[in-house]
This record gives sequence, structure tokens and C-alpha cells, in this order.
Amino acid sequence: MKTVIIKYNAGNIRSVQFALERLGVEGTVTDDHDEIMSADKVIFPGVGEASTAMQYLKERKLDQLITNLQQPVLGICLGMQLLCRHSEENNTDCMGVFDVDVKRFQSPVENLLKIPQIGWNNITGLHSVVFEHVPENAYMYFVHSYYAALGADTVAITNYVINYSAALQKDNFYAVQFHPEKSAEAGARIIENFLNL
Repeated sequence: MKTVIIKYNAGNIRSVQFALERLGVEGTVTDDHDEIMSADKVIFPGVGEASTAMQYLKERKLDQLITNLQQPVLGICLGMQLLCRHSEENNTDCMGVFDVDVKRFQSPVENLLKIPQIGWNNITGLHSVVFEHVPENAYMYFVHSYYAALGADTVAITNYVINYSAALQKDNFYAVQFHPEKSAEAGARIIENFLNL
């Protein structure tokens, strides 16, 4: 099985590679169109800022490539947000795989709920094959200031300030706001479920 991690100007690729290695899978990091298209599974991770990431993707026509992929694709954190329709982060038009907008947290009690959300939070309402054998209310590791609103493609929910999409799924596209590669056993199970699709 050939697993590719899309290379673009967003961090966190090494930790995804390490998570794959712990599962006995080698992840090839590349921005080569042919390599990505020939992969069995594609992972689109990211930590960074939406507009510069989208600019990089567009310059290399990776945005068009990603939205046309037919094999299973897993977006993680910024990768999930870029698969949405639009982000409030620097008013960025994204790829529109998911018909959902990404908004910035507006904390009503700034001293109690810090922005960004950093740390462990539970996920509920799990309904996707990637959550097989993952318990309801499992805790995942989050680091983000922006969130995907709830919508028809929501397959898991988290509450921080408000309820938002912890995970989205549409056709062959799967996406999570949290970092499964940093979320211990439950996160490893999600990655493994994705690889087993």
C-alpha cells in the first residue's frame, strides 16, 4: 500500500510520518502530482495559516489535484480547514470539498477559555468508519484558533466555546480538526482505520 503525505508550506508533517511508522507504514512526503495520484491513501496534514497555505497550493495546482482525487484522503487540522469552503483567517477562499465555513473562536469568557484551544478535548456523535472501535467521548489533542461550523458533512462534534465539527466526511474525503498523530491510542486507531479503508 502506497501512502502519501502532501508536502506544502504547513508544518507537522514529521509527526504524521512518525505516527505512520508506529503502525508499520511508510509515508512518502511529496508535492509531485503523479506520486500523489498514484497513492492508495493520501494524508493532507497541516499547521499554519490558511491564506499562505492556499496560495502555495494554488501556485502548484495542488488545490485542483486534491479536489479531484478518487482515493481516500485524510485532512488533519489546517488540512481539514482548507478542504472547507471559506476561512475567516485572512478571508481565504478554500477548496470547497466540504460545504462548511471556517470561523474564528470568539470566547465570551476570555479568561476561562483561551484562544487558541490547546490541549485535550472529547469528541462525540461519532458516525464514520474511521471511528470504528473509538469510544464515544474519546479525548483527542487539539491546537487551533479557527473551527469548522456544523454541517451536513459533520461526523463528530467537539464543544469549545460552541459546538463545532471535530470531523467531516464526504465521499472519499475524511477530515479531523484534532491531531490523531498526537492523540495516543484512540488517535492511532483513527489513522489505522483510515489506512484500512
